[in-house]
Amino acid sequence: MNSEKVKQMLDSFYMAKRILDLLPQLPQGVLPSYIRYLEAIIELEQQNKKVKISDVSDYLNLPRPGVTRTIHTMEEKGFLKKIAAKHDGRITYITVTSKGQYIFEKFNQEYFSDLAKSLDFLNEKDIDCTIKTINEFYKVMNERGRK
Repeated sequence: MNSEKVKQMLDSFYMAKRILDLLPQLPQGVLPSYIRYLEAIIELEQQNKKVKISDVSDYLNLPRPGVTRTIHTMEEKGFLKKIAAKHDGRITYITVTSKGQYIFEKFNQEYFSDLAKSLDFLNEKDIDCTIKTINEFYKVMNERGRK
């Protein structure tokens, strides 16, 4: 790939970041990442799983220390609840509270459902290709950052 294409890709990633800034305003103290965390936990719970922080970290492909901090903050705000495992007190499960469920449903149903209708013209293959490309680019940049 030539360097001009790399620059064009980076420019499109910058634009993608700006798209996130256009998401509707969330209630005071709620970050967009909280919605994604809530969704991940809800989806994992729907798979009949007792969810641990490591599960969320793996599911979202995010480093565990950052996930731990975010989950701690979300618990302080009342969106999540930690529950010690009965068989081993060192193991802690997390679950979504009714407050967290409300925030997730309000944002997910009202905003994303409407946005999906507006994006109906996009080809699913192109969307999958975009997602794959961004994920692969992230892997390369992440590896280069570790050197």
